[in-house]
Amino acid sequence: MTDLLQVEPEHQFDDAFYSRAMARIHRFMIALAVVLSAGCWYRFGRWSALGFLLGCAIAYLNFQWLKSGVSHLADRATHRAKRQSGKGIVARFLLRYVLLGAAAYVILTSFPASLRGLFAGLFLPVGGIICEAGYELYTGFTGR
Repeated sequence: MTDLLQVEPEHQFDDAFYSRAMARIHRFMIALAVVLSAGCWYRFGRWSALGFLLGCAIAYLNFQWLKSGVSHLADRATHRAKRQSGKGIVARFLLRYVLLGAAAYVILTSFPASLRGLFAGLFLPVGGIICEAGYELYTGFTGR
């Protein structure tokens, strides 16, 4: 019975490994934005590359703001943080979408040729998460 409750040393490594996943996703997103923007410039031209890079910037900021919003909600739910109003958290959550929509509007009206690049860049977090999933599969199979 006591053997079931003991934590094996390899599981401690797993906890540390998975706790660093968010930092790896951020690095994957930055690397993908740089590499794919260069590829987009080469294949589709500078306006599409600019739209893609701006879409990546919007997606990255949105990902950061979403992460901090969820963290604030979790802290509020567990009463760990200082007292914040629920209305303030929700207002910041909605303001994020208003600001991102305004930025997208400015980009589309200034550079209409970059529409496809902008929309493709908005999928940057998906690419970062896919890279992280591939990395975790690789380390799972190699035992690193």
